[in-house]
Amino acid sequence: MDQLLTRLDLRGATGELRGLLPAPKLAGDGPTAAVREILDAVRSGGDEALAELTRRFDGASPASLRVPPDELETARRQIPEDLLAALEEAGRAVRDFHEAELAAHPGFEHTGHHGVVTRELLLPVSRAGCYVPGGRAPLGSTVLMTAIPARVAGVWEVVVCSPPARTGPLSVGESGAARWSDGGPPRVAPVVLAAAAIAGVDEVYAVGGAQAIGALAYGTATIRPVDVIVGPGNSYVATAQRLVAQEGAVGVPSAFAGPSEVVVVADGTVPAEYAALDLVVQAEHGPDGLSWLVCWSEGVASAVEAAVERLAAESPRGREVTATLSQGGYSVLVDGPAQAMEVCNVVAPEHLELLTTDAASLVPLVRSAGAVFCGRWAPASVGDYLAGPSHVLPTARSARFSSALGTADFRKRVHVVSVDPGAALRVAPSVAAIARAEGLSAHARSVLLRASDLEARNQVVAQ
Repeated sequence: MDQLLTRLDLRGATGELRGLLPAPKLAGDGPTAAVREILDAVRSGGDEALAELTRRFDGASPASLRVPPDELETARRQIPEDLLAALEEAGRAVRDFHEAELAAHPGFEHTGHHGVVTRELLLPVSRAGCYVPGGRAPLGSTVLMTAIPARVAGVWEVVVCSPPARTGPLSVGESGAARWSDGGPPRVAPVVLAAAAIAGVDEVYAVGGAQAIGALAYGTATIRPVDVIVGPGNSYVATAQRLVAQEGAVGVPSAFAGPSEVVVVADGTVPAEYAALDLVVQAEHGPDGLSWLVCWSEGVASAVEAAVERLAAESPRGREVTATLSQGGYSVLVDGPAQAMEVCNVVAPEHLELLTTDAASLVPLVRSAGAVFCGRWAPASVGDYLAGPSHVLPTARSARFSSALGTADFRKRVHVVSVDPGAALRVAPSVAAIARAEGLSAHARSVLLRASDLEARNQVVAQ
């Protein structure tokens, strides 16, 4: 078998590293064209198109798209007690973090030197859609990481879309995942429904893929459109979010929340198996993901590479891990910590792990990353579930300009401007001068008329 991690030797390289590092291979013309076709079908065909697309892509034929609300509480009671306790603990951690985030960024009031007073209102959107992947693994944690920040932000209605499992009656395994056999109605996995109950979700729909994004953006007879769509997905889901946002149909965060990524920086002071396992963690999510090892020792690189081979062979999801690492797994040799961080900043990973003797000393060198995990005891999986910040993070190098999902993604800044008579007189000349220079005479007149009336009133008072 070929080595899973492709080794890149950058030792001695000078100048710009961007051209020496492979870029993510995500949605090109093919996926974009396919997604456009799906979105057009949903916009024109509504529920009927959703039903056909769900049959085609998910192998399921739900009697109705919406999951009955009582099934959320039923799932909450059915899943194993330890799983329920873990979801509730994770929910508390996510809620506590986002409440603290919100409290740290209140609206403000500013009075300018001219006397104009401006207040900032932070207003939640009315309705938010959360996409929750469910094809290869039902991600109940993603419900918490998207719906709870929306709730904390004050969103009025929170909606979840998640793919249905294939047709068959429901049974719940020890892991809380759904098991199916032929003959029964399709449903959303119990762990997803239980998490939706914990997060206080208003509506859950058994629909996934790009068609779910289209339904949330355009609306159908069953699914009312939303104002904002959040949540990770494969390249088709992420591309659909970009396309509906470009149309102005809905808002999406600036981050591209696509296939999972990690960069692990290792110096040999942490066991090779730690680093290898954390590379495999991201590869478990499936195709198009990226797992990078960056180190400055051939011995460390070889030890981690060997451990990756062994762990991939042992993994219950070995097919996904092997496929992902063979396409997106890299082992990069550099001259030292400084060049290692240069590589990290070019890759701009979703998750950056610093498995080094003094991880904190490297943090000031970070310029682009979704989240940073410091030291041997902080794998990215802690951030996936219990750290508190959302695990919906920028991928495909969008960490260069965007951030983790947070309450700000569900709120709008509205500025309230107040002008008293004195300020109106002071600003009128400058406003009029700029307006005239731009050829906007009505703009100028709107302030000059008010100033003229104030001056006439002042003269009357003075008499």
